Amino acid sequence: MNNNIKGHNKGVALITAMMIVAITGIISSNLLWDNILDTRRTMTTLSRDQGVQIALGVESWILTLLKDDAVNTKSDHLKEFWAKELPPLPIDGGEVFGEITDLQAKFNVNNLVSSDGKINEYSLNQFKRLLSLLNINNNLASELIDWIDPDQYPTFPGGAEDDEYTKLIPPYRTSNQPMISISEILSLKTITKTDYRVLKKFITALPSPTKINVNTADPLILESLGDGITKNDTQRLIKERDPSGFNDAANSFRSLLLPENLSKISGTTNYFQLKLIIRIDTVSITMFSVIKRDENGNAAILRRSFGVI
Repeated sequence: MNNNIKGHNKGVALITAMMIVAITGIISSNLLWDNILDTRRTMTTLSRDQGVQIALGVESWILTLLKDDAVNTKSDHLKEFWAKELPPLPIDGGEVFGEITDLQAKFNVNNLVSSDGKINEYSLNQFKRLLSLLNINNNLASELIDWIDPDQYPTFPGGAEDDEYTKLIPPYRTSNQPMISISEILSLKTITKTDYRVLKKFITALPSPTKINVNTADPLILESLGDGITKNDTQRLIKERDPSGFNDAANSFRSLLLPENLSKISGTTNYFQLKLIIRIDTVSITMFSVIKRDENGNAAILRRSFGVI
């Protein structure tokens, strides 16, 4: 009897010991896994912080280069250093690369409405021509004007003010101020994602009225400048500006634009966008910077964002 009890006690003790070992193993594994995750999160955070600092350093370097460019050249064209993609540069644990875009090569949507709230007829006609070239409904121009202008009177035809947007689900109101980002266009009543993907390549949203830099503008932007400009004209213009831009932009467009509209074009730019991609280990950071360069060549950051623009 006693031997049976002793054997039973030994069995219980053995099972208990095995359970303790198993539980200890599980706890140890969980602690080890948590430690691995914590270490990984820490490394990711450190890599991200390092990437941001590298991006800011490259951004500062680009500002210096753009200032030097303004001092050394009288025009901005597609053969300059900034118009080429930045080749991948090795950094500790990864690489950085990117590109600079001339924002004045695009149509500035804020040109549609002047500072006094009135419609800029030349810009409106240009934008309508651009929409037609892209096979997008011209009513989008009226919707865009109503989104920017300060009043609540719908632009004819096709405009939409608060009374239209407040009927939507969910309801919202028009901005009634200049756009900060072209992504705001996705808020317009009739815009489709397909139209937006087509249009965003050709437009920008800048804080002050801008001219089109014809040295860098896409052929469709050049064609949108005037009613009488044809594809043959744009092909001739593209050849003429190669490789270092127009010698005299106003003279090259004199037969294509009305005299009062020659002032709407330029061979230089004041606004650039810098896109940087930094990859360190498994971390990837994309930074966008809008740069303004003044008449003296001084360059400064207007706004900066991370992620998809």
